[in-house]
Amino acid sequence: MAKVAIIMGSTSDLPVMQDAVDVLQELGVSTEVDIVSAHRTPEKMFDFGKNAHKNGIQVIIAGAGGAAHLPGMVASLSPLPVIGVPVKSSNSIDGWDSVLSILQMPGGVPVATVALNGAKNAGILAAQIIGSADSEVLERIIAYKESLKAKVIEGAASVKK
Repeated sequence: MAKVAIIMGSTSDLPVMQDAVDVLQELGVSTEVDIVSAHRTPEKMFDFGKNAHKNGIQVIIAGAGGAAHLPGMVASLSPLPVIGVPVKSSNSIDGWDSVLSILQMPGGVPVATVALNGAKNAGILAAQIIGSADSEVLERIIAYKESLKAKVIEGAASVKK
C-alpha cells in the first residue's frame, strides 16, 4: 500500500499537519506520522532521511516553523520527493521565515513547497505523486477533484437563486 510519511519539528505543528493526515486518509493513502526535529533530534532526522525509502515510504511531507530546516535537511538525505509545509509558529516572523527557508533550496536539493499552513495541499500533492504510478490512488484523486467541481457548481447555483 502507498505510504506517506508526515513529519514535523514539534507537537505544536500537529494542528496544521493534521490536515495532510486527514486528506490522505480520505484518499485511502496510508500515513506514518512522527516528530523529527532538525535541531533537537538531528540523529533521528539523519536516520529517518537516509532510511525512509527502505521503510516503504514513497513521499515525505515535512512541516516546520521558524527557521524551518527540516524539509530541506531531509531532502538532502533522502532520494524521495519531499513536500515542505511552512508552519506559522510562535517564534515565526508572520511565517515568512518558514516560507523562505523551505522555498529557497539550493540547486540539487528540491523541496516542493506549499502555502503557509498548507498541509492539506501537501497531502493532495503527495497522493497525486503516488497516483502517477498507482491507478487506485489516481482514481480516488480524480473522484476527489470531481467532488470539488461539484461543490463549486452547487455554490454557483445557490447564489443565482
